[in-house]
Amino acid sequence: MSASLDAEDLDLVAALQVAPRAPLSRLSEVLGWSSSTVSRRLARLEAARLLRVIGQLDWSLTGHGNPWHVWVDTAPGEADKVASALAELSATQFVATTAGRADVFCTMQAAQADGIPALLDRAPTLDGVRSTHTELVLRGVTKADSWRLPRLTEEQVAALSQDDGEGLDEPVALDDELWATLRLLRRNGRIATAQVARELGVGQSTAYRMVQSLLRRGIVRPRVEIEPSVLGYTLEAIVALTVTPSAIKPVAEALAEHPSARYVTVVAGSSSVVHHGVFEHEDALAALLTEDLAHLPGIASFDVSVVHEVRKRYWLGRADGRLDD
Repeated sequence: MSASLDAEDLDLVAALQVAPRAPLSRLSEVLGWSSSTVSRRLARLEAARLLRVIGQLDWSLTGHGNPWHVWVDTAPGEADKVASALAELSATQFVATTAGRADVFCTMQAAQADGIPALLDRAPTLDGVRSTHTELVLRGVTKADSWRLPRLTEEQVAALSQDDGEGLDEPVALDDELWATLRLLRRNGRIATAQVARELGVGQSTAYRMVQSLLRRGIVRPRVEIEPSVLGYTLEAIVALTVTPSAIKPVAEALAEHPSARYVTVVAGSSSVVHHGVFEHEDALAALLTEDLAHLPGIASFDVSVVHEVRKRYWLGRADGRLDD
């Protein structure tokens, strides 16, 4: 990675991970900086395409049905070309070249109900693909918006976690205005109510009500998008575990609490649980495989895919750690 972040940048990222929509005044108070310093640092990271706060949507809104994990074996020297082709598909959420279980790993989700067969048939037909292995994601135990840099004190986290209101459980019908608001929040998780009002041509009180309705119901969840390598986590791995039926739930929940966990899923296939983790160095991955997994009962075996280069993450293209526009 050519890009580097200093300690203050890392503190700001950690604060945004806790409270992606926190106003500059609260960020400055918690971090002990001026609001102008917070604004300047955030603007610099965004301008460099290193960081973006986006809105994470439920799978029911990003496509039809749950995603599929796909491991791809390629012909020698074809992994980069295959990864690039997969990244061009609108249905791919995550794409990376890997070493270990497969040459390329990706996560796909069909846009329509009848698109699932075509989607799973498309990858094997790409030039350079020798074989694929697919597994259906049954449940996401933890997702990337839960992973945080361990830099803040408990007091700082508590101060940032002040909520604008209690969560709402009752469902809401997404009319045209709410869909338009959701799209704005997905592109910019920190978008201000005043900007939503301007974009949609509605009053600020209406814009505030719609934004809060989506946020408090968890329909959209703001999250920080930044490559782990920029944060010092130079090693990324996807561990597919075969687990006895009675141990699937406790193993998945234990891995979801592991400090490396970015994305843990229960899957249907030859694997039972998939742990997508980030690590500061090889010793940290070794500790997971030889110590942490060894203490979890019910694990029969596992396969590891070490990530070489991420081409796409949460539907956003990546290159040298920077986010596509």
